[in-house]
Amino acid sequence: MSKLLQRNYEYPVLSLLNLSIQVGEQTLVDKVTFDIHKGEIFALVGESGSGKSLTSLAIMRLLPQALQITQGSIELQQQNLFDLTEAQMQGLRGKKVAMIFQEPMTSLNPVMTVGNQVAEVLRLHLGLKSKAAKQKVIELFNEVGIPEADQRINWYPHQLSGGQKQRVMIAMALACEPDLLIADEPTTALDVTIQAQVLQLLKKIRDRRQLSILFITHDMGVVNEMADTIAVMKQGKLVELAHKELFFANPRHSYTQKLLADAVPKMQDKQAGSGEPLLSLKDLKVHFPIKKGILQRTVGHVKAVDGVDLEIPKGQTLALVGESGSGKSTIGQAILNLVRSTGGEVEFFHSADDSVTMNKLSDRAMRPLRRKVQVIFQDPFSALNPRMTISEIIREGMNSLQVGPQTREGQNKRIEELLVKVGLLPEHMQRYPHEFSGGQRQRIGIARALAVEPELIICDEPTSALDVSVRAQVLNLLHELQIQYGISYLFITHDLSIVPTIAHRVAVMQEGKIVEQGEVEQVMRNPQNEYTQSLLASAPELVRKALKVA
Repeated sequence: MSKLLQRNYEYPVLSLLNLSIQVGEQTLVDKVTFDIHKGEIFALVGESGSGKSLTSLAIMRLLPQALQITQGSIELQQQNLFDLTEAQMQGLRGKKVAMIFQEPMTSLNPVMTVGNQVAEVLRLHLGLKSKAAKQKVIELFNEVGIPEADQRINWYPHQLSGGQKQRVMIAMALACEPDLLIADEPTTALDVTIQAQVLQLLKKIRDRRQLSILFITHDMGVVNEMADTIAVMKQGKLVELAHKELFFANPRHSYTQKLLADAVPKMQDKQAGSGEPLLSLKDLKVHFPIKKGILQRTVGHVKAVDGVDLEIPKGQTLALVGESGSGKSTIGQAILNLVRSTGGEVEFFHSADDSVTMNKLSDRAMRPLRRKVQVIFQDPFSALNPRMTISEIIREGMNSLQVGPQTREGQNKRIEELLVKVGLLPEHMQRYPHEFSGGQRQRIGIARALAVEPELIICDEPTSALDVSVRAQVLNLLHELQIQYGISYLFITHDLSIVPTIAHRVAVMQEGKIVEQGEVEQVMRNPQNEYTQSLLASAPELVRKALKVA
């Protein structure tokens, strides 16, 4: 397949030939062949379980022991990596080939300063002494755009933002000037503006160093921004391999066509609800005290939510968009009374002339309303008790809030109906969360929320951890449930490509305030606020074109 993509390069920096990986009798990677040349960004695309991350681990020779490479070769600078001893590979990792991961916090040692962590790589591979290593770390931090580098080298990971932590990981990977950088979903956990900055940084470093990059992702918008060559994996096989221009102009494989279709936002006509208000926020404030000293005196406040007015009509969806730290998740928690508001009102309407101010209620008085307002979380795995079966997880809410049948037989029938409704099977009732994929776990979270017959569901980044096609399935499911049951959603997200698919209205949040809100098409295609314009400008070109944003 790679012969179709011959270029006027010298020999490839990386060459895979018929790489196959098995566990027992099951083939996980099946005869994968591709080349990456000097200065090339090669995108390896596919859903979870497609084999793309296993391929990268094979390149690093870091596969779990249970997995076996049954055939094929991997050559780095014409050297077969399978011929090297583990000691030789240790010398090569970091020096010739380096890797950055999706979640930098899990890759950084929380009890070491970030400067020392990068310096450790320099001491190990290049033998630099303390003073020379420190100077080199400062140079690297400057190169990757970390401000006040001479000070930040003394900071710990928790003191840095998500984008800055990812820049530290990039600095660490670049420390020994490798020939190949493997970037495994490096921007999935980042806001759209930070993602744009990190992608631009990687391209600048590629240009400056003529670095080869293997970029692993499921985000077609990112692929369009970054890649020179694209390979698509499905169930362990390469199903398509093409240069970027040909790939997007004429995708050949049906799976590639589906990935591209799911990646592009669509301005859908949505059936509106009654238009009557269901939830109204008036001048909502959530301020957290800043305490200092032995006596912990309050010396100021963090204004997480600072005077927000919002309204969610019955049967409609309001998308709340903003970067991390903007206060959007705090709004969801304040509605649920999980954090207490400092001021303002959260009003829930039973009918046009009957409402209750939720944030003035005691925990006991709030209890009957908990069946009316439910939540779906970002990480479906951590939101599900791993020691409980799916039926126990769904039954718990029904029993706690005394909703629906109260006999075990009646509840079982209800749980089976809910599982079918969200695209699962009745026999899934007796399984545990770890037996399901991420998309399936999110469907379980939706079934749990539906079990108590809510009128409003707060969706807090419910698709950010999902592959593009699974994300599309979950969004379609939420849309269908809204039409069928008239449910309202507050959809909290930083992913602008989701908004046209799911929402009727959108509100943009910055530093605790709503800076712009309106109908989705109006805000997305003709944003008035400078911050909204910057968010849209940071979105991948594929998204902007679909939204007809300049």
